Amino acid sequence: MADILLSTLNARYSHASLGLRYLRANLGDLREDSAIMEFVIGQKTEEIVEKILAGRPRILGLGVYIWNVEESTRLVAQLKIVAPELIIVLGGPEVSYEVGEQRICALADYVITGWGDVTFAWLVERLLCGDAPPGRIIPGVQAELKDLALPYAEYTDEDVRQRHLYVEASRGCPFKCEFCLSSLDKTAWPFELNRFLDELETLYVRGVRQFKFVDRTFNLKVDTSLAILDFFLEKIEAAPDDPPFVHFELIPDHLPDRLKDGISKFPDGTLQFEIGIQTFNPEVQTRISRRQNDEKAAANLRWLREHSRAHLHVDLIAGLPGESVESFARGFDTLVALAPHEIQFGILKRLRGAPVARHTAAHDLRFNPDPPYNILSTDAIDFATMQRLSRFSRYWDMVANSGRLPRTLPLLLGDAPFRRFLAFSDWLYARTGQTHAIAHERLVHALQAFLVADGGVEAAIANRALIDDFRSQGHRSRLAFEEDDAPRPVPVPRRKSATPSRQARHLAG
Repeated sequence: MADILLSTLNARYSHASLGLRYLRANLGDLREDSAIMEFVIGQKTEEIVEKILAGRPRILGLGVYIWNVEESTRLVAQLKIVAPELIIVLGGPEVSYEVGEQRICALADYVITGWGDVTFAWLVERLLCGDAPPGRIIPGVQAELKDLALPYAEYTDEDVRQRHLYVEASRGCPFKCEFCLSSLDKTAWPFELNRFLDELETLYVRGVRQFKFVDRTFNLKVDTSLAILDFFLEKIEAAPDDPPFVHFELIPDHLPDRLKDGISKFPDGTLQFEIGIQTFNPEVQTRISRRQNDEKAAANLRWLREHSRAHLHVDLIAGLPGESVESFARGFDTLVALAPHEIQFGILKRLRGAPVARHTAAHDLRFNPDPPYNILSTDAIDFATMQRLSRFSRYWDMVANSGRLPRTLPLLLGDAPFRRFLAFSDWLYARTGQTHAIAHERLVHALQAFLVADGGVEAAIANRALIDDFRSQGHRSRLAFEEDDAPRPVPVPRRKSATPSRQARHLAG
């Protein structure tokens, strides 16, 4: 039973909301009269309503993001029907801009825009004292980071055992890439380093072994980056059989030698980098206010692949204003040649408040009016072609990013990765009409048919690669193209990856 309930709908159970924990940690004297209750998208709305109301809260603080806004809107609508006396306060990136255009904002009692860490506490204190502010829309106050209570003690023992925990050494971003809400920040602000390292130590002692840093620019300040890397290296050296796994987002064209030296010391399965390339087209970069030295970025990716054991997850975005399919294809092929472990083929989204919308008229940008606000067409890419690119993205995750077909993938891509994979994508969709729920064995058979009939690969070579990939995943069933008299190999048990599943950047808001 608590007067103040903090809640959100996460993309998965494994994701523990950092924002809710900041809010609770900064409630001051009201903290003990608060509780956190998280849900997962896809749960039945009536069941969520029932669980929220079971504790009879007076105030509900609800975190709203691009991935949960539709279900959150239904939730708020039902709560207002069943319990109109419940005061609902919204916050989060999805409701920080274009407030007047959103049904969920009209349904709620209050909306805090921007930073909510201290503003939520101020608001609920007034509400509980019967001194409600006159306006419904409350601009969030950006507190000094040194004045914030850190949220990490709010992670429960269950969180530590079962979930991926998020941490941040800094907030904000000094860069102005217009597709990103962080472009609205004036700069990046660091938390006091020793205080932050003390929090990491406490989490580590509690048993946390997976740390996802949400900093937009982890390698902006090299001295800070090295101090954090040294913290984790000491843990790895002290207990090599129980190492932490750490995820950082890197600026691609800023990797000085001191940082390379630190990165090179990490063993397999302990380090992952998310690296945003987004586009290799200099004209598009200038148009969206993105500063990137492509030559340095490529050299750094090459160095990371050849001289570190970090897992590399690199982002490209299709549909940026003025970028054609041919331009995107050149960038894609360039990135494939650099051989990151994963290429996240993203489709541009119009995040509420993001400055990329200023190009709408000049480049005929047409966005989905509903979440996730994905681009549907531009002056350079028509709707039908954008659909093909969306399917390419989905199939790329299945075939390439899954890591299940390492021997087959080079045969499929050949010397023209984008063109050949697009041909496979079109072929597969024409025959299945599906982009989801394609079983792995069915996908293997489809790949064999395409490679031999349309891909110009000799049957014996394609079959051998596919069979070996299939067996390496632990599958025992005989594939249709295996020779009848071929011995059934003993499957190799699949090694569980140390890399946790990721939450896409702008699904994460």
